[in-house]
Amino acid sequence: MSRLQPARRVQMLSSAIFTEMARRKQEAARRLKVIDLGIGSPDTPPPPHLIEALTEAVQRPDVYGYPLSEGSPQFRQTVAEWYTYRFGVSLDPEREVHALMGSQDGLAHLALAWVNPEELVLVPDPGYPIYAGSVHLAGAELYPMPLRAENGYLPDLEAIPDEVRRRAKLMILNYPNNPVSAVAPLSFFEQVVHFARKHEIIVAHDLAYSEMAFDGYRPPSFLQVPGAKEIGIEFNSFSKSFNMAGCRVAYVVGSETIIQPLAQLKSNIDYGVFHAVQQMAAAALAADMTGAVPNQVSSLYQERRDVFLSSLNRIGWRIEPPKATMFVWAPVPAGWTSRQFAFHLLEKAGVVVIPGTAFGQEGEGYVRMALVQKTDELLEAVRRIEQSGVLGEAPPE
Repeated sequence: MSRLQPARRVQMLSSAIFTEMARRKQEAARRLKVIDLGIGSPDTPPPPHLIEALTEAVQRPDVYGYPLSEGSPQFRQTVAEWYTYRFGVSLDPEREVHALMGSQDGLAHLALAWVNPEELVLVPDPGYPIYAGSVHLAGAELYPMPLRAENGYLPDLEAIPDEVRRRAKLMILNYPNNPVSAVAPLSFFEQVVHFARKHEIIVAHDLAYSEMAFDGYRPPSFLQVPGAKEIGIEFNSFSKSFNMAGCRVAYVVGSETIIQPLAQLKSNIDYGVFHAVQQMAAAALAADMTGAVPNQVSSLYQERRDVFLSSLNRIGWRIEPPKATMFVWAPVPAGWTSRQFAFHLLEKAGVVVIPGTAFGQEGEGYVRMALVQKTDELLEAVRRIEQSGVLGEAPPE
């Protein structure tokens, strides 16, 4: 039995903290009702017009064959039109748009399609776990780019060593960001394009939270920068923007040269997204372009952000309000580690948060909280935190 061990690439995947939190949540749930602010899964369904579009689509007899891996012509055309409408970016729907079974699907397979074991990938730290996970699956090396508050949670490209620049094949970025909820100005993306072209590095930008922004802020697309499409691609998703997380539909757009190997790999792995779901996704973008059904996602999460953070501020937990995403990146009280505080908060208050170290070493000193509960539940979470006294406690010796 000693030889029957999982592949090393699987053992490298970072699920330990999430598994530990799930176990502790189950134990806590035996004693009290747990308020889960851990996983960023939308708690509201898609709007009625999209459910209607899906209902109509599934009744059509012609949607049950194998779909094209690259996506239906209607889906790709609608994505291209929406990118022009939303960002002013022109895309060829035939060559520069490809459907995905969720953006994590494309992100998980990108390094496999492009990176060899002796090559290196630049990943944000902290960052969404699949960024590092994709590198481990490809058997390649990763170089963490620190995201720190003093730099606006933007990586310092000039601090990347020359040897790393020479070996790097791919850079992964994500703004608006998960987990730190930071945003990036177009001027930063201009720096990235210059850096990537100079050092011949592919850029993959994860824009999953493009439509979940607050106070009138509109996140830009990396592809808006002149020359970006020559060296980069961008992922976007329907999961958060339209509450379609379980539908597993997204897309990648940008350089045909960069997309093609990913498309070739995926054509050997899956048969694409269910036709009816693609039609539902196309209906979401079409309605957004006409304005017939205003998207309420941003206003919903902005209200939750405002209620939650103002209440936490009242009890002494001061947190910088994010401009986008469904997450709050919160500093832990002095003296606590991220894991200690997350475990203690669950034990004492029954509130689930994710330790910042689940997303990388630079996440130490923070926890991530997801605004995936209604406002009354968020207020109840604050009440429990205040009543538990955890914010004023000293950490264990």
